[in-house]
Amino acid sequence: MAKRAFDMLGASLALLLLSPLMLAIALAIKLDSRGPVFFRQQRVGRHGVPFCIHKFRSMVADAPQRGPALTVGNDARITRLGRWLRRTRLDELPQLFDVLAGHMSLVGPRPEVPMYVAHYPAGLRERALSVRPGITDPSSLLYLDEAALLARAADPEREYIEVILPRKLQCAADYAAQASLRSDLGVLLRTLRLLMQR
Repeated sequence: MAKRAFDMLGASLALLLLSPLMLAIALAIKLDSRGPVFFRQQRVGRHGVPFCIHKFRSMVADAPQRGPALTVGNDARITRLGRWLRRTRLDELPQLFDVLAGHMSLVGPRPEVPMYVAHYPAGLRERALSVRPGITDPSSLLYLDEAALLARAADPEREYIEVILPRKLQCAADYAAQASLRSDLGVLLRTLRLLMQR
């Protein structure tokens, strides 16, 4: 209950303060490339319930038809503005609306697409999906440059499924077991500090 109240208050304040920036980003996206302002994708939420996640569009409009679900290195599908949005993580800001809608939390395991959740072992799957997914979490900080890491792999898809995904899943399970408002505040502060450095 306290976490939900914290999420509602935090998301509301963030949207109030960041609305001019978000409007500017929306306008810049429309000027930069053809297509919608927002990117929507089905993700797996709490208790395995699917929901539609929102981001500022950082790729060409037909990106899903032109390549894999993973973004690897300097993916040619990423727009000029999209590279900056991804580097600064500002493409994630619309997820504040997902927090208000109750699908997400400010801090929690990053929600995966169904095709990767299918690789979760049963025990860890239940633990990792026992909490609302979040905009940021410890594994997000650990893999802040995931696309560059995957670019160095001989088989990015295999590297993600066999190496990165299990580590993220363990982080998610650990978070679900130990989460508190104090730890959430710590993750938020670390996230803001790292993004300001970028």
